[in-house]
Amino acid sequence: MAAMTAPNNRSRLAPKTRDRLNVIFMTSLTTIILFIFLLPLGYGIMTSLKTDTQISTAGSPWYPASPILFEYEGREYEVYDVPVDGNTFQWALVNKGREASEFIDPQNVGAGLIPWEGRWRTLDQAWEFDPVWSNFVEAWNTINFPRLLGNTVFYAVLSTIGAVSSAALVAYGFARYDIPGKGTLFLIVMATIILPPMVTLIPTYAFFNQIGWVGTWWPLIIPQFFANGYNIFLLRQFFLGIPRALDEAATIDGASHFRIFWSIILPQARPALLAVTLFHFFFAWNDFFGPLIYLAGNPDLYPITVGLNGFKGLYEGQDNLIQAASLTSAIIPLIVFFFAQRAFIQGVVITGVDK
Repeated sequence: MAAMTAPNNRSRLAPKTRDRLNVIFMTSLTTIILFIFLLPLGYGIMTSLKTDTQISTAGSPWYPASPILFEYEGREYEVYDVPVDGNTFQWALVNKGREASEFIDPQNVGAGLIPWEGRWRTLDQAWEFDPVWSNFVEAWNTINFPRLLGNTVFYAVLSTIGAVSSAALVAYGFARYDIPGKGTLFLIVMATIILPPMVTLIPTYAFFNQIGWVGTWWPLIIPQFFANGYNIFLLRQFFLGIPRALDEAATIDGASHFRIFWSIILPQARPALLAVTLFHFFFAWNDFFGPLIYLAGNPDLYPITVGLNGFKGLYEGQDNLIQAASLTSAIIPLIVFFFAQRAFIQGVVITGVDK
């Protein structure tokens, strides 16, 4: 009997082992993908904390660092990692030679000069972590960040209010009202998603220029109050999942259509509304092409994206300052996403699910 039950025990353990291996594999794969995805951000952070010399010095480490120097007899000497008898010591190179050099031990200066056989150029230089936080201060003061951030917040918040409120109203109509040709109208709205913006750029600009709106915020903000096909689609999918029995019960109690929309639909759709809100907020915050066209000639209204473009031209070749300015502009979106990430992800998932 023992011989017969052994294979069964192994068969019971096999699925657990496979599940454990699957978990390890998926965790490792996700970690690798996340690491690769965050590499550009890591590079930007490290570059923003370097000086021009740290960036241009050959053999410098990937993190912000400066060569370790040691003062001996009134002069500063570079410190190197020197291998001796299987051990490595950090010694300052005092006298450079072709095949032999002399070092001084910073920990034991009294021992005098230490001769070392070998080519000093093959040694690794010693570095110390030395971030330069003043890059952020210089970038902040150079392009008037408070004004640029204020303009960006104004544009992002106001256009987000218009985009979300109008999309919610239109999506409510498509989800709840039975009108002739509703399917055709919804198809037309969805077709606007695949319409390239370049197709309507020239006639739209000509129209706004004709009515005198070019050089103001109005061409960027007013159109957002007329809904967006993508936002309408997301909210409509969510509204369709809210039971109609709630509407009917509210109607029996004497609630109007707007009261049903305000008191029943919107509270139930908070995750979807938050997802659409963040989608548009991030779009407006990173919008470059629209402000560049419609705000041309009025730099006092420039958002952060257009201001950074001018900063890049002013400090071309100084990657540390450019990266510092770029990271500063991303602080507010990162904070917003950090505090709203759970509801944002939930809203993105739910809007595509038929509840």
